[in-house]
Amino acid sequence: MSDDSLLRKEIHQTRPFPSHREEAFLNLQRSAAVLNQVMTRWFKEAGLTATQYNVLRILRGSHPEAMACNAVGERMVTPVPDVTRLLDRLEAVGLVSRRRDASDRRVVKVAITPEGLEQLASLDEPLSEKMVELLHPLEEDDLKDLIRLLEKVRDGKS
Repeated sequence: MSDDSLLRKEIHQTRPFPSHREEAFLNLQRSAAVLNQVMTRWFKEAGLTATQYNVLRILRGSHPEAMACNAVGERMVTPVPDVTRLLDRLEAVGLVSRRRDASDRRVVKVAITPEGLEQLASLDEPLSEKMVELLHPLEEDDLKDLIRLLEKVRDGKS
């Protein structure tokens, strides 16, 4: 609740926040929004959305094994309501392939294609550089503290 709060300046708020909790919560939302805007533009230039990239990373992690579509949805950083439509778009551009499970025809399995693997490989280093650029003000110990604190918040959720 500092008088010189960057957040207060950014949102043009003249009065102090009622509590540190509220200021922290709004700072978290503001920071996530700013980072999300930057990354949305970055992924758009790469021809993907952040959500599509997340799916491709999940599938690369299970490669060469295919995964059930619902398992992909469960592992997403930011869950989406319609994984099927997301997979439709990725399949349409040749980055994933789908097939019915041989032992249970109700289950659809999805796998990353060689083109999907190439797309991800081409983004690995540039994305790593982007992360360094975005988080450059934080030292290694700051990053560890941030991770610990964010996990503590998520672990304590209702």
